[in-house]
Amino acid sequence: MTNKFQISALAFAVFVAGAFAQSTTPALPNLGQDLTPLGTLVPLNPGLPDSPDWTATHAVSSVVSPQGDVLLVLTSGYNRIFTNPLPQLAPGTPLLAAFNRAESSEHVFIYDITTSTPVLKQVLPVINTFSGIVFDPSGEAFYVSGGPSDNVHIIAKNASTGLWGESANSPLNLGHGPLGGLGLNATSGGLLPINEQVAVTPCAAGVAISSDGRTLVVANFGNDSITVFNRAYPGSANWSAGKELDLRPGKSNPAQAGVPGGEYPFWVAIKGTGANATAYVSSLRDREIVVVSLGRTPSVTARIPLKGQPNKMALNRAQSLLYVAADQSDTVDVIDTAKNAVLESIPVIATLIPTRLAQYRGANPNSVTLSQDETQLYVTNGNLNCVAVIALRGSSSNDHVIGLIPTGWYPNSVSLNSGNMYVVNAKSPTGPNKDFCYGGYGPGPPTRNCMTANEYNPQRTKAGLASFALPDAAQLATLTSQVIANDHLSFTESDNDKAVMAAVHQGVQHVIFILKENRTYDQILGDLPAVNGKPDGDPSLTEFGQAVTPNEHNIARTFVTLDHFLDSAEVSVDGWLWSTSAQCPDVVEREWPITYSYRGLSVESEGINRNINVGIPTAAGRQRANPLTPDDPDLLPGQTDIAAPDGPENEINTGYLWDNVLRAGLNVRNYGFFLDGTRYNTPTNAIPLSRNPFATGTVVAYPTNAALTPYTDPYFRGFDNALPDFYRFAEWQRDFNANYSRGGLPALSLVRFMHDHTGNFMAGAGGAPPAAIDGVNTPELMVADNDYAVGLLIQKIANSIYANSTLIFVVEDDAQDGADHVDSHRTVALVAGAYVKRGAVVSTPYNTINLIRTMEEVLGLPPMNLNDAVAAPMADIFNTNPSSWSFTAAPSAYLYSTKLLLPPKPVGMAVLKPAHNAKYWARVTRGMNFSDADLVDPAGFNRILWKGLMGNKPYPPTPNGGEQEESGREKRE
Repeated sequence: MTNKFQISALAFAVFVAGAFAQSTTPALPNLGQDLTPLGTLVPLNPGLPDSPDWTATHAVSSVVSPQGDVLLVLTSGYNRIFTNPLPQLAPGTPLLAAFNRAESSEHVFIYDITTSTPVLKQVLPVINTFSGIVFDPSGEAFYVSGGPSDNVHIIAKNASTGLWGESANSPLNLGHGPLGGLGLNATSGGLLPINEQVAVTPCAAGVAISSDGRTLVVANFGNDSITVFNRAYPGSANWSAGKELDLRPGKSNPAQAGVPGGEYPFWVAIKGTGANATAYVSSLRDREIVVVSLGRTPSVTARIPLKGQPNKMALNRAQSLLYVAADQSDTVDVIDTAKNAVLESIPVIATLIPTRLAQYRGANPNSVTLSQDETQLYVTNGNLNCVAVIALRGSSSNDHVIGLIPTGWYPNSVSLNSGNMYVVNAKSPTGPNKDFCYGGYGPGPPTRNCMTANEYNPQRTKAGLASFALPDAAQLATLTSQVIANDHLSFTESDNDKAVMAAVHQGVQHVIFILKENRTYDQILGDLPAVNGKPDGDPSLTEFGQAVTPNEHNIARTFVTLDHFLDSAEVSVDGWLWSTSAQCPDVVEREWPITYSYRGLSVESEGINRNINVGIPTAAGRQRANPLTPDDPDLLPGQTDIAAPDGPENEINTGYLWDNVLRAGLNVRNYGFFLDGTRYNTPTNAIPLSRNPFATGTVVAYPTNAALTPYTDPYFRGFDNALPDFYRFAEWQRDFNANYSRGGLPALSLVRFMHDHTGNFMAGAGGAPPAAIDGVNTPELMVADNDYAVGLLIQKIANSIYANSTLIFVVEDDAQDGADHVDSHRTVALVAGAYVKRGAVVSTPYNTINLIRTMEEVLGLPPMNLNDAVAAPMADIFNTNPSSWSFTAAPSAYLYSTKLLLPPKPVGMAVLKPAHNAKYWARVTRGMNFSDADLVDPAGFNRILWKGLMGNKPYPPTPNGGEQEESGREKRE
């Protein structure tokens, strides 16, 4: 780390000029929330030499110096910037080669706060981070956890210049090295390839220092441990070698092997000094505070259980009370550090919202800060875009929230100084991303460069810093009302909507929910003909239009075209949570930007944690399902899923739509949701690829969610690009014909058709990953296959006894992989059935949560959390009386170039051939990981698809303005 990014006068002028007022932005894609942040909200511009207008994403932590003169703001997000112009990359070259490595870092922003308005003085790059930052008690140094770099950076102030820079003895290395075969490239900050073993990276998270400056503790998020450093005297440059303590019970006491505890340690607070020092460590997965004596040999002395997931923490000045922000339970838990017991749990929102909502959770509290006089506590509620103000009575009983302060989107940290408050937020509304490209049937002019536009969703969610004077009581009352209005917490369903939904509920007993992958509205339906501007599409951005997706076009035209529907998610990891539970826990909001920027961590949704199937409780059971699983009984024992939402009354991990259905006494059938796909694309121990696994009794589906396990079709293959969705439909149809064609169709059927994701074009070296079968092996063919499967299922229901009593909902889990002229979150949502309007365009700005609430009301279910509790159902897409309907699925003309068993080709239809064959696609995607959703490098894959699908359109120009030419070999292929 160097001082090269010290902000210049010019860059600072750009920074100030680029300040954004989020109060003027459109509603957010989750809850349709409005933003009216208090004070001045400015972006975080690091003043990069090559990208002076770039602003950072995902501010996560802030801290004020002991002297109260300096504010530090830390980012941990998708801060990746592409080199402009792009280098010419050979096929299979990792995307890291296209990054501007010097500028693709995280940052520490250093502000002077001696005046009422923060003044940015310096910006320091840090290649990797994960939330942890703390000042030395002297105020002359601070410490930054290096996240997946597995170290801690020591930043010291130069006494003569007043500038900050990395000290000579920095960083402190934690020494974990690669775990399970997955390593870190220290130069680029990117990951090395995953092998067959379960694989995670080390990750330094929270960091704390004792009040005497002699003891430093780091939470090892990926290793379930802490590392303790000591030095002889404050200010010494000579820290001892780290002492590591595994926090899992079985690692210190063999008699407790397999007992959960201490996993996913995130934050640290230290009480006392020297031999009497004690660390309090938050364990996210096991929902406990682990108490560690930091004497000569660190050891666990107590474990304090909590209902929620313990996030950031703060000790009072006397170190007698520890305040813990607890996600999922929506509380601040107050711990007596003398007795190591919870004194009270303070709700962060319930006392200020309508009584009918008090039972629901979803605020995502993630940090706490005490006022300087310790009479008030401030809590950032990430999902509600506010800071909660809690009055402390001094008795640690009956404390409660007295007001809310509006912030930017997803606040992560709040700091105080001299009557001023500073709040950092992670994201901003994204708006349109017309210069982003995935594939191509003419999306934009020849000069368009889809990578250097930096319009990928995670790149467009910008961080902010708000500063303002602490509001008085009268102001706080007004601000509280504003937050409640912004979050629609006073929402009540209209009488008309109630009547419509009651009629639909009366006539419909079955919902089929089809979840797909990653497309925008313009990418698929932008070519629908418009009359008087509706539907609102941009055909120049349509990459998989009518010729590729005739069924989706037909469904939209026949029923309702939803041309302003937004996905609530940024990417697939949070997308599967929003799409199945209408919420996303804070741990996932914090992890996914790190994972998607290829810095570290793992993809932890759909019941897989660190590539372990936690839907299976024992190590032996996991090994039977996946022989590659290690036999360590302390490897995430039990069935707790760190990424799963809670159900009512803090019932752990039961906050999904199917849990809601089952609680109501209704039944569920699962085709492809929450399955362990780690064995689909491995050279050994792979689950065989089969068109009809039922015929041979081959189990291809191992559930990762305990509640879904009894209701899962074992012959329906999950995410695997090698298998066409045509065969997933065939298995659904087999099960339907055998078990439900004459009656008994479940209230909720979950169907995963995923082939519009694309990938696995041909077998690679050694046979892995396997080739896509039956010639469905190019992007056009895969998207067309997905489209046909959707059409076939709707046709089947239309011709069944369930035609009038069933609604089919179809949506993408996220919209990250395409361009859209309205919003980068806008996506395709389809609804078919007897109660759906015909030939209508509905432009109501619905989102994923509205769709979830609609399915709940159709089935007569209560809300699951704060989000769907205040979401309006999509009542204006329905009629109150059913109409007869039919639907005939039609294969795309592209599919007739495959080996799929299709109906006879219509007379006069010309078979369309893909722009390139599978050999071409396999070569240009060599080295990419298509084994599960979004493990592939998305931006690099987008560039490859652009080149392969543009046809006769010129490729974006080279630096000298000439068009790049395909090689003769590429043309022949």
